[in-house]
Amino acid sequence: MGHPPATSSPAGATAGVSVMVSDRYVEIKNGIFEVTLSNPDGIVTGVRYNGVDNLMEILNKEDKRGYWDLVWSKLGERTGIFDVIKGTEFRIIYQDENQAEVSFVRTWDPSLEGKAVPLNIDKRFIVLRGCSGFYTYGIYEHQEGWPGFSMVETRRIMPMPEDRVSPRGQQLAYPEAVLLVDPINPDLKGEVDDKYQYSCENQYNNVHGWISFDPPIGFWQITPSDEFRTGGPVKQNLTSHVGPTMLAMFLSGHYAGDDLTPKFMTGEYWKKVHGPVFMYLNSSWDGSNPTLLWKDAKVQMMIEKESWPYYFALSDDFQKTEQRGRISDLYATSAYVGLALPGDVGSWQRECKGYQFWCRAHDDGSFSIRNIVAGDYNLYAWVPGFIGDYKLDAKLTISSGDDIYLGDLVYEPPRDGPTMWEIGIPDRSASEFYVPDPNPNYVNRLYINHPDRFRQYGLWERYAELYPDSDLVYTIDQSDYTTDWFFAQVNRRTDQSTYQPTTWQIKFNLHSVSPNSTYKFRVALASSANAELQVRFNNQDRTAPHFTTGLIGKDNTIARHGIHGLYWLFNIDVSGAWLVQGMNTIYLKQPRNQSPFQGLMYDYLRMEGPSGS
Repeated sequence: MGHPPATSSPAGATAGVSVMVSDRYVEIKNGIFEVTLSNPDGIVTGVRYNGVDNLMEILNKEDKRGYWDLVWSKLGERTGIFDVIKGTEFRIIYQDENQAEVSFVRTWDPSLEGKAVPLNIDKRFIVLRGCSGFYTYGIYEHQEGWPGFSMVETRRIMPMPEDRVSPRGQQLAYPEAVLLVDPINPDLKGEVDDKYQYSCENQYNNVHGWISFDPPIGFWQITPSDEFRTGGPVKQNLTSHVGPTMLAMFLSGHYAGDDLTPKFMTGEYWKKVHGPVFMYLNSSWDGSNPTLLWKDAKVQMMIEKESWPYYFALSDDFQKTEQRGRISDLYATSAYVGLALPGDVGSWQRECKGYQFWCRAHDDGSFSIRNIVAGDYNLYAWVPGFIGDYKLDAKLTISSGDDIYLGDLVYEPPRDGPTMWEIGIPDRSASEFYVPDPNPNYVNRLYINHPDRFRQYGLWERYAELYPDSDLVYTIDQSDYTTDWFFAQVNRRTDQSTYQPTTWQIKFNLHSVSPNSTYKFRVALASSANAELQVRFNNQDRTAPHFTTGLIGKDNTIARHGIHGLYWLFNIDVSGAWLVQGMNTIYLKQPRNQSPFQGLMYDYLRMEGPSGS
């Protein structure tokens, strides 16, 4: 459970929890802070803390301050409907001096068809005695017999003031990207602000928030578990909206596209708990070093993670420790090992309806996954440094109290013959390749000399500056992928509205060729955005490519400053008759050229000799 902030000791920290209900509001306080929720909507309209009447943006309308929302569409329709979830029924689930939990329910019925997402939604808020902040979670239910729909995203949002509108801000290639022309804080003048620059992989997205320097207050969002997020540990999600707005993304297609949009068939039963997440407040004694608030928030995050699953969340749909199971066994050092709904090899990264549970194996290869919600799963894994995915053939049924030991697991990564050459590192990311410096006109200083330098705005335009007339040529045993392989195969801009497709070349020398043998060319992609990879061997003008992926991917990673989206692995049989003794050339063409954001990111490429050679 949460604890008072380490950096301060409010006078009322020992007070009990009280709930005041009026026609319009529900006020819950515990002597440390007070949260005000609209009745029966369940919108966070106010947070009073440390002498500040309201930490929320009072210039926003009340229903635009702290709210749950989702984007949904009817099956077969692409236009999403933005829906701020407002309850129609309020009730107190539990209240005493130590704890209060309240509920705001919106119930669906057939009269709402086409007007509201066909879900029963129960938004819960929890305040504990002596706890500096509140918890919130949501229970979504789609009942049998109800219409089908798609859910693009659902999230928790906490708006604050903005500084992105004209004339202070100038919109760039898309609405979320703004050049700060005349910001209130002059130190930010000339920088780019874009919500996609603040994305983060699920596995690292545990705590984020905002610091006020005067008065010295921190407002943090702590997510102690990834189990209710979709797409697995390396799925990227937003942490901030445009402007100083804090997000908790539970489900989204960002960096994945439609593959991570759950589609509910007519009559399909589904129920899932999203959260709880913890909205944590802290403050410092004298304000001399407000960055201590960040350190304290990270300490609180560890406390919350150790306390998961929360015993105090009272919904029967949120399973407590004694209702959950555990598995353990041996795999490989640094392996990612996880449970997700049953599916095909690698299906976990597109799975978006159930819970997922992941861990990293220890140095000795052992791992343990605790607190697994009861149900049916497959066990999936992958190992950084090796291509491909592992799936345990057996379906695992987890029941309350289970402690399952599986024994040793063996993964044999794809390989037909010896490595002739390779480019990159098989880590599902393009981060090892050449990421250029940003255009000086579009810099975010946060990412200068930073490991995530790829999050700078406009890097896709740098390719045409580096290769204005001809495309990238990479020569095995001469080129260096850290400097000579651009991190994304993008289109070349020719003027303001037209783009040229690009064809990259890999040149390699063969001392001999086995014309009757089959070689293997393995290409792992870290991202594809409405793109196609065509592969030709020693014949650039061949009408039909030797291999094509067809049109794949909608993860939009190039525009959204990611270094990976969904992972794709292609294992291409190469006839020895396509190769020659001496210098060979592989042509990698991406022919789709309607947009600057269409393109590919490579993870790893490898040519293998014939098996047994």
